[in-house]
Amino acid sequence: MFRARRPHQQPESTHPEGSAPAPPRPGVAIAVLASCGLLVSLVQTMVVPLLPRFPELLDVSGSTASWLITANLVAGAVSAPVLGRLGDMFGKRRMLLVALGLVGAGSLLGALAPGIGLLLVARVLQGAAFGVIALGMSLMRDVLPADRVGSGVGLMSSSLGFGGAIGLPITGVVAQFASWRWLFAGAAVLGVVQILLVRRLVTESRLRTGGRFDVPGALGVGGALVCLLLAISKGNDWGWASPTVLGLFAGTVVLVAATVRWELRVPAPLVDLRVSARPAVLLTNLASVLVGFAMFAGFVLATQILQAPVTTGYGFGLSLVVAGLVLLPMGGSMVVFSSASARLSRLRGPRTTLVIGTLLLGAGNFAFAAMPSTVPLLMAASTVAAVGAALAYSAIPLTIMRAVPESETAAANSLNTLARQLGTSSCTAVVAAVTATYVLGDGGPPSATAYTISFVAAGAAGLLATVLVLLTPTPAAETVEAPAPAPATAHG
Repeated sequence: MFRARRPHQQPESTHPEGSAPAPPRPGVAIAVLASCGLLVSLVQTMVVPLLPRFPELLDVSGSTASWLITANLVAGAVSAPVLGRLGDMFGKRRMLLVALGLVGAGSLLGALAPGIGLLLVARVLQGAAFGVIALGMSLMRDVLPADRVGSGVGLMSSSLGFGGAIGLPITGVVAQFASWRWLFAGAAVLGVVQILLVRRLVTESRLRTGGRFDVPGALGVGGALVCLLLAISKGNDWGWASPTVLGLFAGTVVLVAATVRWELRVPAPLVDLRVSARPAVLLTNLASVLVGFAMFAGFVLATQILQAPVTTGYGFGLSLVVAGLVLLPMGGSMVVFSSASARLSRLRGPRTTLVIGTLLLGAGNFAFAAMPSTVPLLMAASTVAAVGAALAYSAIPLTIMRAVPESETAAANSLNTLARQLGTSSCTAVVAAVTATYVLGDGGPPSATAYTISFVAAGAAGLLATVLVLLTPTPAAETVEAPAPAPATAHG
């Protein structure tokens, strides 16, 4: 038994002779890894504003076009834990380069795809982006000086929000003046640039777990995630009580039960459930689901309200480009407050930062629920929620990394990334169901009631996350089971 180590400490028995040298320029490494978050968020959000146009552009139905979101979501959910575990085994930098390579290849394929079939394959390959954030944050823990880990992790976490915010106006400009294929081409170029920067400026971690990859566990976790996310993302289209959706939920339960039984028996599991079941890890992951739900509501709905016609009684009638520009302060505040989050976590601990963040998330969403009558008021509500998201997203990885062995940080962060993704997916499903139920007239746009209900649900999720965080024991006070040391092998 041993206490969770500080970020700069490494167990000598789990890496090759000698220690990996610290990067000569930690600030440069932080900037490179954090910029990967911008690529990830752009890849995830770049097709969302174009979904209404894809049926006409690709000559497909609206339900078929929606698979461009679903395919990326499901592929990302499956690849994240796999890449995280492989990163712990063979090198986080190495697997980060693999993930970036898949994203770049998928983006290039998307730019050249002649139809919906290959475009869906491209979105599946882009799903590898989900593993980039967890690998990058775990790499920071291994190679950065201890006093720079908090700020680095915070900046990388908040880069997701900033990337999502700038992605909307970028998508709007491209959609208005050029072909949608340039979005994929641009992502491919960024992917190549990120690969070159990571290879040149980021040091590989020497920490390894060794062992064999848990193939049955990966199949079980992947199958369960596919069933669950398909049911959540397609429930509104297929019907929540339809045999298909109910069968997917039932399949999720069966696969989870079988996978848990297997993971508890195998010597080197894909997910260490004994560590994941510790209160500091389990409650943080549950809170992460709620944080993802609360954060995504603003991203999904704020731009819709800004673009809704004035005749709805709540809309502002702005174009996609102008709406994106209005929301830029939301993304900018996430970057600014990531450094504040690191300082606060260093002084008071990440749990304090997480409590403040979840409270602000709840407050911002409740302010949204009041349907602000002017653009400045809406910007204020979105900024409050964004500050809360920045604090929460920056503190969550630090909380997780304090509660798990250093040799499992990539896998643990990947699992936490999945938790947040489940929250955003659930938010999308709830919003879709509510906005389809409460409409103006016969088949008109969503009513103000639909948005109020959605934001109240998001605000409640933020406050419930606060309660879970307050119930979470301080990770530093917990002990963590050390995995049996595996023979170390040098990896480039």
